[in-house]
Amino acid sequence: MSHEVELKLALGPDGPDALRRHPRLAGEASRRQTLVNTYYDTPEGDLKEARVALRLRRIGDEWRQTLKTSGQGGGGLSTRGEWEWKVAGDTLDLEGLKGLETIQALDETLLTRLAPCFTTDFQREVWLLQSDGGEVEIALDEGEIRVGELSVTIREVELELKRGDARQLLELADGFAESVPLRPSDTSKAARGTALAEGWRLPSGDSPSTLLHRLVVALDAYADTQDSGWMVTARETLERLAQCSSAPGVGEEVKHLQGCLDDAEHRPDWLSAEVGAGLLRLGRRLPDNVEME
Repeated sequence: MSHEVELKLALGPDGPDALRRHPRLAGEASRRQTLVNTYYDTPEGDLKEARVALRLRRIGDEWRQTLKTSGQGGGGLSTRGEWEWKVAGDTLDLEGLKGLETIQALDETLLTRLAPCFTTDFQREVWLLQSDGGEVEIALDEGEIRVGELSVTIREVELELKRGDARQLLELADGFAESVPLRPSDTSKAARGTALAEGWRLPSGDSPSTLLHRLVVALDAYADTQDSGWMVTARETLERLAQCSSAPGVGEEVKHLQGCLDDAEHRPDWLSAEVGAGLLRLGRRLPDNVEME
């Protein structure tokens, strides 16, 4: 088992090209991969209820099986438990799963009932940046999530800490946000696939950090569905956040974001660098972790 520490950022339509042009990446070498992924669960959704994601991934001629736990974090930054190992082909390694405590804690018949539930196929471009003794992998993903005839676009960048302090991820994101249309995203590809099939659910709770998480997920839902109701929810959540948080600077950041999001559902370019920078700053002012899917 390892612990994956990453900051996920959703990108606007012009985001990928703007990211490639950013001075921090423009002179750096990158590598490209095609990733074909199938996620599994039981028909009853046992893994989803346990906040666990099981994935079989093909990269070229290689197959890897991954099990991830729910995360702790918020504002796009998360820490998750992860087990990943190579497998022989496009069939789940059930014996390997049996040895994991996370699986052992569930119904013993679960492994016999696993079936494919959705796919995520995307192109990944990867940069590896090193500075001040730390190392960060930057993975730009472009593709789609598919559930039957339904699909949504994948257009995001994941900043994963390989070595060093998590503050490096936030500092790197702040730099990108100066010119790249992006925003923090708290919803994994697995959770987006589930939402595509079953509908979106918002986290509950009234603490400032939980409300920040709710705000980010509402924006995730709006981006995938284009349902203006989710943008209304995001603005209402901002108002609740301003009322309940006494943390320094939160009121100013909320007011700034409210101005950015006014009538946003009527603007295809609502996701701007200004929105992303504001959300990142708000996340820094509300650093407490919440449970994430």
